[in-house]
Amino acid sequence: MSDTESVPQVVLGVGGGIAAYKVCELLRRLTESGHRVRVVPTADALRFVGAPTWAALSGQPVETGVWDEVHEVPHVRIGQSADLVFVAPATANLMAKAAAGLADDLLTNTLLTARCPVVFAPAMHTEMWEHPATQANVATLRSRGAIVLDPAVGRLTGADTGRGRLPDPVELFEAARLVLRRGADAEPDLAGRRVVISAGGTREAIDPVRFLGNHSSGRQGYALARTAAARGADVTLVAANVSLPDPAGVRLVRVGSAVELAEAMEAERGGADALVMTAAVADFRPVTSAASKIKKSGAAPAPIELVENPDILAGLVESRKKERSGQTIVGFAAETDDVIDNGRAKLTRKGCDLLVVNEVGAGKAFGTDDNKATVLGADGTVVDIPTGPKEDLADRVWDLVVARLPDRAS
Repeated sequence: MSDTESVPQVVLGVGGGIAAYKVCELLRRLTESGHRVRVVPTADALRFVGAPTWAALSGQPVETGVWDEVHEVPHVRIGQSADLVFVAPATANLMAKAAAGLADDLLTNTLLTARCPVVFAPAMHTEMWEHPATQANVATLRSRGAIVLDPAVGRLTGADTGRGRLPDPVELFEAARLVLRRGADAEPDLAGRRVVISAGGTREAIDPVRFLGNHSSGRQGYALARTAAARGADVTLVAANVSLPDPAGVRLVRVGSAVELAEAMEAERGGADALVMTAAVADFRPVTSAASKIKKSGAAPAPIELVENPDILAGLVESRKKERSGQTIVGFAAETDDVIDNGRAKLTRKGCDLLVVNEVGAGKAFGTDDNKATVLGADGTVVDIPTGPKEDLADRVWDLVVARLPDRAS
């Protein structure tokens, strides 16, 4: 195998939208991380960023038409040799062509010949994204195995704000990397599935300045959200006090307290195939929260009376029982001692399908890039996941979830 053949081959399709300028940063990150990238823009994309820029950043020739370099049959060869086709920005027009199987330029021909994973990162005005025609085209592409990331919410062209913004290039790179790491032959096994994930740690206000909380950074939950999106899922992430970049293609719901988290999970769980509770929920909250900052007085402070917070995981399991739904529910348990014994007891008490048990404290789990865990199944299975990046643990958890999901026809 030649050096060129061993290097991951990425086709970066660029649609004709103003967000094309952001894709230069995605291209830089792909090339600097060792990928060989062939940029295939549409003719309209070159109105925003010219061919010399793409050629200089990629080190590869740039063409838009099927008549360039005809002797090399580029409209067939480029797609055939790719390990990943990543389209950003994917305009409404471009996705409509792809859904209809039209092939009137080099990029749309490449999309028809590619047999590797294909990812679309849409960017357009909110009205265009929400139009029934666009949503039908997105559904068609997803039904054929393409991964279509939901656009972000934020500032659009001019003064407009809404859903339709191209996700941050750093997060697009993460999405591309996670799809590539699964391999060119990997199927998006969560396509057509809706998953709801909680992440971070709740904060229970003592006064407007102070709170009861924990050390959870939300990194494991965010890793689960990113990997689920890379496997084709429709992902909702309920984030409690997390200061991490928004994952590409993920719908984000922000909360603060345990009560807010419980309300959000209850509101989002309907129609979900899987619920994953990674958030570290404070067990207790103050009965009352002071309206203004509590000052020192020189005397001993008044005791803080606490009340138990709702058991969110057990509540989700109870709701499933009442509705007799086929949801797969996953809990996380952070333990400091007797990890497995405490985990087994919690699995029985909570009634979820899988419980991911990990040891925390002294630099373990909270705020780190790595994690390890033991996954206990309600069916008696035990799966040990060795220390590694949190996205490795996330993928292993999704493997276990996929195996337990009911058939779509059931």
